[in-house]
Amino acid sequence: MLSYDDRPSMHTSITSHTRPPRAARQVSSARVKDTGAADRPADHRHIWIITGPAGCGKTTVARYIADQLHLPYIEGDEYHPPANVRKMTQGVPLTDSDRWDWLVLLRKKAVERSTFTDRPGVVLTCSALKHKYRDVIRIAAYNDQDVTVHFIYLHADEQTLMQRVRARKGHYMKDSMVHSQFVTLEEPEEDEHDCLSIDACGSATQVQHEALDVVQAIMAHDP
Repeated sequence: MLSYDDRPSMHTSITSHTRPPRAARQVSSARVKDTGAADRPADHRHIWIITGPAGCGKTTVARYIADQLHLPYIEGDEYHPPANVRKMTQGVPLTDSDRWDWLVLLRKKAVERSTFTDRPGVVLTCSALKHKYRDVIRIAAYNDQDVTVHFIYLHADEQTLMQRVRARKGHYMKDSMVHSQFVTLEEPEEDEHDCLSIDACGSATQVQHEALDVVQAIMAHDP
């Protein structure tokens, strides 16, 4: 079992950024009618991590889910240390070492917020680009059997995300960082059963609704 401070190997191979998403469970666009799932007592405290490269819509989707279900929301970018922000502002890709303490901090914050709330979960944004980065968050469930971790991976092609980032105003993430994130990206594998993949190329409203449906469906069947 992974301990709180265990670190997955730093030698995970990098997958190609040109292939389509291949393994995370694909999500149907069918709307889920049960809108009260988050208002019923849940057997688990759910940590919902909205993931993907820059420009995929993590914040837009996460805020929508949190608002609709009245769940605590954590914006992962706000917890980057100043050194990380400086590097990204200068277009310098973050290394595994740069991200490590940030990931551990996000895990701790998510667990804390899920513990000190009467709501059945918390929503967190985190790029979680590599398998081992997702493993860092998963340790939350190893340490507390009442915690269930879910990743909603918003996938889109590099060109689409590049255009979106170029259109953003006032954000430190530059469009040049999109390519570096695609180089780093390891899309969810078949054994990552806690990952669900949603096509993020549609309109913001479409992606928001689809992601919300996924969350509601899972919470409605909380064992």
